[in-house]
Amino acid sequence: MIGLLAAVSLSGVLPDLPKVPELPALPPIQRDAQITYVDRTGAVLGVRGGRYAPPVDLARLPPYVPGAFVAIEDRRFYEHTGFDPMGIARAIVADVTDGKRQGASTITQQLARNLYLSSDRTLERKANELLYAIQLERTYSKKQILGLYLSRVYFGSGAYGIEAASQRYFGKSAAKLSVREAAMLAGVMKSPTNYNPALEPERSAERTKLVLDAMAETGVITAKQKSKALAEKPKVYQTALNAPAQYFIDWLDGQTRARVGTPRQDLIVDTTLDLKLEASASDTAKAVVARYVKSGQAAVVSVDGQGAIRALVGGTDYATQPFNRAVDAHRQAGSSWKPFVYLTALEAGRTPDTPVVDEPVTINGWTPSNYEPGYLGPITLQQALAHSINTVAARLADEVGRPNVAATARRVGIVSTVNTDPAMALGTTLVTPLEMAQAYAAFGNGGNRVAVYGLERIRTAGGQVLYQRRPSPPVPAIANPPLSELNLMLRTVITQGTGTRAALPGYDVAGKTGTTSDYKDAWFAGYTGNLATVVWMGRDDAQPMGRITGGMAPAELWKGVMGVAVKRLPVSAIPPGPPAPLPPPPAIETLAPPGTPATTPQPQPVTPTS
Repeated sequence: MIGLLAAVSLSGVLPDLPKVPELPALPPIQRDAQITYVDRTGAVLGVRGGRYAPPVDLARLPPYVPGAFVAIEDRRFYEHTGFDPMGIARAIVADVTDGKRQGASTITQQLARNLYLSSDRTLERKANELLYAIQLERTYSKKQILGLYLSRVYFGSGAYGIEAASQRYFGKSAAKLSVREAAMLAGVMKSPTNYNPALEPERSAERTKLVLDAMAETGVITAKQKSKALAEKPKVYQTALNAPAQYFIDWLDGQTRARVGTPRQDLIVDTTLDLKLEASASDTAKAVVARYVKSGQAAVVSVDGQGAIRALVGGTDYATQPFNRAVDAHRQAGSSWKPFVYLTALEAGRTPDTPVVDEPVTINGWTPSNYEPGYLGPITLQQALAHSINTVAARLADEVGRPNVAATARRVGIVSTVNTDPAMALGTTLVTPLEMAQAYAAFGNGGNRVAVYGLERIRTAGGQVLYQRRPSPPVPAIANPPLSELNLMLRTVITQGTGTRAALPGYDVAGKTGTTSDYKDAWFAGYTGNLATVVWMGRDDAQPMGRITGGMAPAELWKGVMGVAVKRLPVSAIPPGPPAPLPPPPAIETLAPPGTPATTPQPQPVTPTS
C-alpha cells in the first residue's frame, strides 16, 4: 500500500489501476424517521427517532464553519482532484521517519468511503476509495461535495451530520455556531471518541486549539478572531437529553405516535411550549432547589387561559433522572387544595366577610392544628384563607360537605381520585402539578375549565398536515359572585398572607401556598389573567425537606418563572368572569276574572311513614 501511495505522490498520476467506475446513485440514509419538535415560535426543542439532520446548506452557514473542516482535514481541498499527492507524501515521510502513521485521506475520499465503502483497512478498499473520489470530483462541484460530507460524517454521541451535532452538543442550529464551536466540531473528525466535546472536554480543548491555529494559518479567521475564540467557553450539553424541554417532549411523544402510528417519513410537530420560558424555568428550578433542599427536586407547569402548556419542567436533571414529576408524581397538595374548599363555601352562600372562629375543632375524632401555634379567635373567611388557618378550613369542609368539595375540585380540573375523609380539607389528596395547573387556570381565565394540551399540529417535512388541533368552546365551571370573591381572597394571600414572597409588583396576581405534614411537599400555585403556574418541591424518597414551606422556596421559584412569563406571553389583569345572575323577579299576584267561582283546596293524599 505504501508503494502505491508513493507512486501516486511522486508521479501525480494514478498507476495501473482499474478504469474509473461510474458512480452508483447516492445511497439513501438508512434510519428511522425522525420527529422534530418545535416551540410556538418555531425554535427546535428536540428530536426523537432518526439521528441524521437534513442535508446541510453551505450558503446558510457562516464561512468559518466549513472553513474549519477544510483547514484541519484537507487544506488543499479546493486544489486537488479527489486525492492529494502532497498530503500522501507528507504522510509517508512521517510514517518512515518517526513511525507515526498520519491520515492522508482528502475530504472527498472520506465522503467516498462514507457513501460507498466500509472502513476495512485493505488495499482493495483504499484503491476503490481513490477511484470513487476521482469520480465524485468529476460529478459534483466542490460545494456539493463539502455539503454532502458535512451532512453525513459522524460526530460521536449518535450525531450524524453537522446540524445534528450542533443540536446535540450546543442546542442550536449549525447556522448559529460560533468560531470556537465550529472548531470543536471540526476537531471531532480525527476521532469522535477521543475528541468528543461532552465526554472528553480536555482532549477536545487541545484539539480545538490546533484547529483554530489551522484556521488562522489558512486565512479562515483573523488573529483577533482566534484570540476571542480561545477565550470563549461554550456551554456543552453532557448528553443529548440535557437540553431544555425533554420532559415535555417525552410527555408529548407518546401522544404524537398515538395519532400517526409508526412514522415512515420525517415529521415536524408544532407545540405550545415557549422555549425561552421553559429554559428559564428549568434554570430557576435548579438554582432554587440547590439553594434550599439537599437532594431535592422540583416541578413547574405553566398553562395559559385556554389550556396551552407554555412551560413544563419535570425535574432538575433529565439526563440522570428522567422521571417526569410534573406529569407522573402524585403528591399531597397541602394547603394549595384549600381554594376548592373555599370556592364550595362561596357557592353555598358564604362571602369573604363571613365571620368564622379560629379555635380548636374535632371532627370524627380528628383534631387539626395550625402551622403557627395558638388560635386567632374571631376572623373573616378572607383572613382565614390568607393565613391558611387549618381549623377553619376543616370545619368549613365539614359544614358544606366534603363530597361537595370533591365535586368542585373535579369540576375545575382535578382528575385524580379525591378522598373525602376529614383531613381532605388540608390537602391530603394526591395530585400532580399538571392537573393542579389545569384547575388553577380556571380561576384566572374567567371561570372556564380547560383541558391542558401541548400539541398544535403534526406535519411532514414537505408541509402536508397530518393533524391540526381544533379549538374547543369554553366550558363554564365557576360562576359569579363566587369566582370574583375567590380571586379577591387569593390576591390577599399574596398581599397580606402566606404568599408575600410571590408578589410581582405591577401585576395582578393571586395564589395559594401549600405545605404538607412533616415538610415532605411544598407548593405554590398561582395565576394572573390567562396564565397559571404551579410549582412543587420535595424529595423523591418522600423524606422531609427541613422547614421548607410553600411560602418560601416554592414562592421564590414561582416568582422567578412568572417574572419571565408575564414579559413573554400575553397576560392581563385577572378577568372578572361572567356577570352575576340576576335575582328572580318578585312574585306577582294574579286576580281572578270577575265571575270566576271560588275554588276550595282539595286535600292531598298522605304517604304513611315509619
